[in-house]
Amino acid sequence: MATSVVILWIMLSPLSTRAAADAPADPIRGKQLFEKRCTGCHSLDADKEGPRLRGVYGRKAGTAPGFNYSDALKSANFTWNDALLDKWLTDTDAVVPDNNMDFHVPNPDERADIIRYLKVSSGN
Repeated sequence: MATSVVILWIMLSPLSTRAAADAPADPIRGKQLFEKRCTGCHSLDADKEGPRLRGVYGRKAGTAPGFNYSDALKSANFTWNDALLDKWLTDTDAVVPDNNMDFHVPNPDERADIIRYLKVSSGN
C-alpha cells in the first residue's frame, strides 16, 4: 500500500517526467525549469549574457533588437520553432556552429517543457 502511494505521488508530482511520450509539454514545469536552469544567462524581458527570450518562439534567430549576437547567429536564416529550439537545447553547435552559447538540456521532457513555456510566453 505504501509503495503504491509513493508511486502515485511520483507520477502526479509536477517535477516528475511525463509518463507517456505523447503527453503534452507542461509550461508550468517549463517555467520552473527555466528559472532554475536558464536565468543565469537569460531573462524573458531583459538582455543579460544571453538575449531576452520573451517572443523568441516565432522570431527570426539573431534578431532581438539591441542584443549583440555572434556573427554566426546573426547570419542564421531560420525562425525559432519547436523543432529548432529542441535541437538548439540539445546541441547548439549542431544548429549554429561557432555560436556563443555553451549550454544544453539533455532531458527531452525538460526541453519540451521549457520550449512550451517559451512558446506560451511568446503568445503562441
